[in-house]
Amino acid sequence: MATAAAASIRERQTVALKRMLNFNVPHVKNSTGEPVWKVLIYDRFGQDIISPLLSVKELRDMGITLHLLLHSDRDPIPDVPAVYFVMPTEENIDRMCQDLRNQLYESYYLNFISAISRSKLEDIANAALAASAVTQVAKVFDQYLNFITLEDDMFVLCNQNKELVSYRGAVPIIRCSRGTAAEMVAVKLDKKLRENLRDARNSLFTGDTLGAGQFSFQRPLLVLVDRNIDLATPLHHTWTYQALVHDVLDFHLNRVNLEESSGVENSPAGARPKRKNKKSYDLTPVDKFWQKHKGSPFPEVAESVQQELESYRAQEDEVKRLKSIMGLEGEDEGAISMLSDNTAKLTSAVSSLPELLEKKRLIDLHTNVATAVLEHIKARKLDVYFEYEEKIMSKTTLDKSLLDIISDPDAGTPEDKMRLFLIYYISAQQAPSEADLEQYKKALTDAGCNLNPLQYIKQWKAFAKMASAPASYGNTTTKPMGLLSRVMNTGSQFVMEGVKNLVLKQQNLPVTRILDNLMEMKSNPETDDYRYFDPKMLRGNDSSVPRNKNPFQEAIVFVVGGGNYIEYQNLVDYIKGKQGKHILYGCSELFNATQFIKQLSQLGQK
Repeated sequence: MATAAAASIRERQTVALKRMLNFNVPHVKNSTGEPVWKVLIYDRFGQDIISPLLSVKELRDMGITLHLLLHSDRDPIPDVPAVYFVMPTEENIDRMCQDLRNQLYESYYLNFISAISRSKLEDIANAALAASAVTQVAKVFDQYLNFITLEDDMFVLCNQNKELVSYRGAVPIIRCSRGTAAEMVAVKLDKKLRENLRDARNSLFTGDTLGAGQFSFQRPLLVLVDRNIDLATPLHHTWTYQALVHDVLDFHLNRVNLEESSGVENSPAGARPKRKNKKSYDLTPVDKFWQKHKGSPFPEVAESVQQELESYRAQEDEVKRLKSIMGLEGEDEGAISMLSDNTAKLTSAVSSLPELLEKKRLIDLHTNVATAVLEHIKARKLDVYFEYEEKIMSKTTLDKSLLDIISDPDAGTPEDKMRLFLIYYISAQQAPSEADLEQYKKALTDAGCNLNPLQYIKQWKAFAKMASAPASYGNTTTKPMGLLSRVMNTGSQFVMEGVKNLVLKQQNLPVTRILDNLMEMKSNPETDDYRYFDPKMLRGNDSSVPRNKNPFQEAIVFVVGGGNYIEYQNLVDYIKGKQGKHILYGCSELFNATQFIKQLSQLGQK
């Protein structure tokens, strides 16, 4: 029972996928004998759900010999069963019906990522009848898995209209702000959950062991917030490892893609840059270094990589020394006298070689990733941006003029400058005067910035001013701790000279603060007016008064309009201090600052 209770959303979704791949029968780990060989057919959504959770090796262990996209050209394999994992779209249903007509496989196990409508189910039944393949359609399942799990406590929606997240388990209490997109989603979700609870045939809430709400007997809290409550955080230059990787590198579905170039190569035409090699690395829960340091400040990560490397070198030297004593020194007296003492040591050292090699692989991986991040920090002065933005957001006295940073050709890209100015504009209690704004706009234009995002933020700020005051980011900030010592040693992989060793102080961002108010049942003007929905009540109402007066043990925070790793990490740090409490962070999409700026730019053009 305790193990089941501790299962994270990542573990629960992995179990559900393995059960699906095992023909919807629970997968037993240590079962003897060969698995049943089968093919997996998925669409892009299915591929995105599976890839962060199951490796190719794990798929093979489950008996998957081939995994193919539904709309690719596929040859018939008439003696093998096929497991389908797709969205129930018109296009997908047509292609599945075509597969039945063409008799591509021995049998068909049809799994839909979200619930299929009755009319589409009838289309499949008619196609199966026409193709005389009714007996070959072995199972049809709604899996309710239309979300991508990236962390134990983080998910992103992947359904086409991004309106609702389907999940099995306890019926939540829903809270949301008024007059926002989050409220529209809450109303629809409340209605959908009510319909499910009244429909005896529906299996959404059947006490399934994969359900949420297992950490306690109390129902979970679902907080729906709108991206508009905090537009500064998605633009913020960050200082923690995972958020930095997502901000400055190509990082998608837990895979980072790096371009590596090494110097020049000689050719008859003279020296020319070497072709860039593209390398991909998976940053997964198996990677202990990543699990431990993804939320750490970057200088700490650089120092830890260096320590791991030195520790590895010490172990590697020990293995080499023992090997040398045991065999390569021939008739050396030392070898003979030390033989009995060192046999056990050598056996132990050699048996730990695979572990050492895996350690070396992870050190190399993080050396490469951290080096790529460091190049961006140094080239763009990201430490300066991070520290300055923290001061703006926490209303601390600024030590240099904003105009100076915007005008400095060596400080960051045009996008960096735009991000900084937008944070200043969003966080200001009072917008700058027209004369000052014109001066800033000229400096931004001269620096090569596109002013469209500012156009949208101006409109948003005017509207938000009527609704409420700007979001508060607290009044604490980063502490510069002087430059790093250890990682500046000449033997270090990282030349950190000039980069500030900034230490983060825990300060709740707006989303975390809202969660804290609602989870702990605190009275606060920021959240007192939040709507309250209980889908178990016979009649819905427009109340803001919670019927439940006890603090919640478990909560889901869902950001309508997109989330980011900075917000996620802030929630993770917050819940660490709350023993026995659990939170889950979800968002309609996950974007970095570059993607968010593009969205603002498009909105500014309208």
